[in-house]
Amino acid sequence: MKQQGSLAFAQTNRDFVQVLNKRVGDYFRVNRISRHADAEMVTKTVCMFAAYWGPYALILTGFVSSWWALLLALAVMSLGLAGIGLSVMHDANHQAYSGKRWINNLLGYSLNLVGANSFNWRIQHNVLHHSYTNVHDADEDIDSRGILRLTPHTAWKRIHRYQYLYAWFLYGLMTLVWMFFKDFVRIIHYTRTGIARAQKANLTAEWVILIGTKLVYVCYIFVVPLLLTDLTWWQIALGIVIMHYVAGFILAIVFQPAHVIEGTDFPLPDETQTLPDNWAVHQLHTTNNFGNKSRWFSWYVGGLNFQIEHHLFPNICHVHYRKIAGIVQATASEFGLPYKSSRTFIEALAGHTRLLRQLGMRPQ
Repeated sequence: MKQQGSLAFAQTNRDFVQVLNKRVGDYFRVNRISRHADAEMVTKTVCMFAAYWGPYALILTGFVSSWWALLLALAVMSLGLAGIGLSVMHDANHQAYSGKRWINNLLGYSLNLVGANSFNWRIQHNVLHHSYTNVHDADEDIDSRGILRLTPHTAWKRIHRYQYLYAWFLYGLMTLVWMFFKDFVRIIHYTRTGIARAQKANLTAEWVILIGTKLVYVCYIFVVPLLLTDLTWWQIALGIVIMHYVAGFILAIVFQPAHVIEGTDFPLPDETQTLPDNWAVHQLHTTNNFGNKSRWFSWYVGGLNFQIEHHLFPNICHVHYRKIAGIVQATASEFGLPYKSSRTFIEALAGHTRLLRQLGMRPQ
């Protein structure tokens, strides 16, 4: 992993950045619209938390007891868990949910409430991924993950030939790995590399928060059901794994086609550690939209199918992406820049699969 700040972007296409920022700013100013959450976003927040906590409460009260009802409750909780990640904590940790920092911070900690850690997530996602999207050895989202090869610049292994088949099974493990393993490894890594201190973090406090919220999570998700229901320890453990596996799979298949898809670029810096484009144009080359016509899909995935708009304006609440997408696309076209988009979500997943297969082939 390169040290944060060791990479630079070329000082090109400044006119594009200025014109785009002005046009998007004018949209909000002229229409007198806040860049933050609106009534739709608040309603969605309530829905996602209700989908997660509602079935949990029904299980504890014994209202849900048969195996098929328990599975249904777990399915709804999985949708709520993924929805909190996609629609609520994501905007909050980008400081996009509200103009008030304390509200963003509070909702951002909803990630801790469902087993992960918002401090680690903000560094990996906001700092590294959004700054150096698809840059090998800088963007942790495309780092070599054991038996996955997500960039042409990662060393090839024989097993990668089959990654387009087994990757889908691994995607479901995402939140489980974060919860029990990765959070601890990441905070140690960010401390050793100096990235955490560069964010002016109080590491003692972050360790206390990490361990404390992990204990709270284990307590309410495992210990409380064990004490208040007739479920055995292994049934509860199995339910937790099923819930996280489904949620992890949903999260992974939404995030992966945004960047690891046929047609996006994986640029490398030159000998001076300078990338070929400025930051905004870099995002256009490395990011892909998908399924933009489906309103229900956009609603559930937190507007992350408008990934280009999200990467260019991460501090704008996702409920506005559909409105500013036309501005972004028209401005990119005007300056002769790419605007990559898959017509449907299925089409995007197919493009992701093709790239996994290509990256699995032995390099020439």
